[in-house]
Amino acid sequence: MPANTLPDLTLNNGVTMPALGFGVFQTPPAETIAAVDAALQTGYRHIDTAAAYGNEREVGEAIRRSGLDRADIFIETKVWISDYGYDATLHAFDKAVGKLGVDQLDLLILHQALPSRFDLTREAYRALETLLADGKVRAIGVSNFMVEHLDQLLETATVTPAVNQIEVHPYFQQPAVLAADKAHETLTQAWSPIGGITFYRDGKNSSTLDDPTIRAIGDAHNKTAAQVMLRWHLQQGRSAIPKSVTPSRIAENFAVTDFELTDAELASIDALDTGVRGGPEPEAITLESFGRAIPEA
Repeated sequence: MPANTLPDLTLNNGVTMPALGFGVFQTPPAETIAAVDAALQTGYRHIDTAAAYGNEREVGEAIRRSGLDRADIFIETKVWISDYGYDATLHAFDKAVGKLGVDQLDLLILHQALPSRFDLTREAYRALETLLADGKVRAIGVSNFMVEHLDQLLETATVTPAVNQIEVHPYFQQPAVLAADKAHETLTQAWSPIGGITFYRDGKNSSTLDDPTIRAIGDAHNKTAAQVMLRWHLQQGRSAIPKSVTPSRIAENFAVTDFELTDAELASIDALDTGVRGGPEPEAITLESFGRAIPEA
C-alpha cells in the first residue's frame, strides 16, 4: 500500500468500503451533528453508528446537511440485542433507516453475539441475510464475535459475515479472532483502535497514547501516537473506526496517508499486546443485563 494512499477495502461480496471510518460511540446526540459534519469536511466518507448509541437520527441529519451525494458516503450501523430475532431484526432495519433518513444501508451488523440466546442471534442474522438478498443492505456482518461465536453462526448461516467489528489496539490485539476472521475472509474492523482506555501495565496505569514505544515511532515520523496506531491498523489490512468530537483531533486521525511504518516498527507495536480487554466480555452480554428498548423514532 503506497504511503500516500488511504485505501478502500473490498469486502468478501465485492462491496468496497473506506478503510478508515468515523465513529460516534458515546457521542451525545447534541454533539453528533457537529462531529459528523467536521468528519465529512475533513474527508471521511465512512460513518459508523448503532441503534444503541442513540444518535442515528443526528448522523443522518449531518449527512443530509453535508450536501454530499448519498452514494459517496458509506453508512454502517448495528442492531442491538433487544431487537434480535427474525421479525424483530427486520423491524430494527426499518427503525434504523427511518432515523438515518435513507433507503439502503451499506453495512448492517449484529452488535453482540448474545451467547446466552444464540438462537435469537441466528434468527437475527437470518434477517440480515434476507435484507441483503432484498437489496436493502449492501453488506452484512457481526461485532464482538469471538472464534466460537463465528463457528456457531457459520453452522447455519448462508452468507459469511463481511465484517467482524471487535476491540483491537496495541494493548489488546485478539490474534485468535484476527486469524479466524482471515480464515473466513471476514474483514476485521477495529473499534477503540487507539486504545482510549487506561490499562495497568508494568506496575502502573498507562495509556497507549503515552506508550514510549509508540511515541518514539511517532517522533521518528513527526506523527502523533494516535496517527501511528491508525497507520498500524491500515498497514495490517484492518478497517479502523476512530472517534472524537474535537475538529482538530478528527483531522489528525485522518492524516495518516503520508508516512509508512517499517516492518520493525510494526513488529514493535505487535509486541505491546497485554491480552487485557478494555470493553465488556462478550460472554457477559445478556438480555437481562444489557437489554433495553430501542425507540421507534
